[in-house]
Amino acid sequence: MTDPAYFLYHSIGQYPGKAQDMADALADFSTVWATPNDAQWQVVLEQRLEFLTLWRDLIDAPDGTLTSAENVTTALYSIIGGLPPGKLRGKRVLIAADCFPSLHFLLNGLADRMEFTLHTVPIRDGEFWVRDDDMLDAWGTDVGLALLTFVTSTSSHRCDLGRLIAHGKDMGSLIGLDLTQGIGIIPFSLLDYPADFVISTSLKWLCGTPGAGIIQMQEDLIHQATPELRGWFSQENPFSWDLNAFDYAPDARRFDHGTPSVLACLGSIPALRWHARQTDLLTQNRDLTGMIMTAADDAGLTLATPRPEAQRGGSVMVQLPGSIDAKALVDHLREQHIHVDCRGRILRLSPGAVTTKDQVADLFSALGAHI
Repeated sequence: MTDPAYFLYHSIGQYPGKAQDMADALADFSTVWATPNDAQWQVVLEQRLEFLTLWRDLIDAPDGTLTSAENVTTALYSIIGGLPPGKLRGKRVLIAADCFPSLHFLLNGLADRMEFTLHTVPIRDGEFWVRDDDMLDAWGTDVGLALLTFVTSTSSHRCDLGRLIAHGKDMGSLIGLDLTQGIGIIPFSLLDYPADFVISTSLKWLCGTPGAGIIQMQEDLIHQATPELRGWFSQENPFSWDLNAFDYAPDARRFDHGTPSVLACLGSIPALRWHARQTDLLTQNRDLTGMIMTAADDAGLTLATPRPEAQRGGSVMVQLPGSIDAKALVDHLREQHIHVDCRGRILRLSPGAVTTKDQVADLFSALGAHI
């Protein structure tokens, strides 16, 4: 069988041996969880701690400032619902129109109840991403929170985090950062980009499983946070069931709530271990994305991604001609074992560890029959 040409790292990442690694990890969980003894929680919580440690090391997070979350949407809800009273009331929450839509849906639904104004900075007509300058122009001292997108999912635009965070500090705003589309391929460290909090998933370039997201927050803000989404795991001792003695854990565990999704964390550990051993993922990606951009130019396609490397993530997006049926094109490529996707007329191409130069050539050869 032909090796699949895989260009979907903006969705689900793959690496050599992933299927067996995951099968082994999930089989180990099954053995532990199905053994009729009282050791289950001790074992799986220790394994969850490895997941958190791998994430902590990945982004240089201080001890005690990171915990797991089901996804970036629940992560953001936990954070927003835990901010000190008055942090957002009567202020603006700033976000770019090319954010991950789920986060915008959440903020839009919370605005009235929490008495903030959601300000969405638009994409200029004829362009594909929100300009950093437009974010800065909209960002005044009345912005209580700015939620930044490290790399966008529809253009692979990488914002200038240093510039944006510095401005936000001057404005006295809280700064949140969605790492989802960039982490795992674009280097990131909280030592360089000290946002007040970050949220992410272990999917995409990290090659993990759904349900294995994270919340990370600066220590001084953690101590002020009282999440309204709380439960037995929000405590220092989750097994304390005294109804009159609830108190938040002194660290990021206060953002836990009910029973954690340990299975998703355990299923992602092999991928995070694999990723931590890699040294040349970005180099390989830059070689392949360079080929894609050249081939797109040769095919007369419009790039929907910035050309400078410092301004883009690991994906290349191109705009298909209006005459092309995008769904039919994706289906046709799938029949040839070439896996891509579209958002409207935007064809998204994300080459990673299992993608080869020959497969890039095969992709554009197949595209040539339609464009």
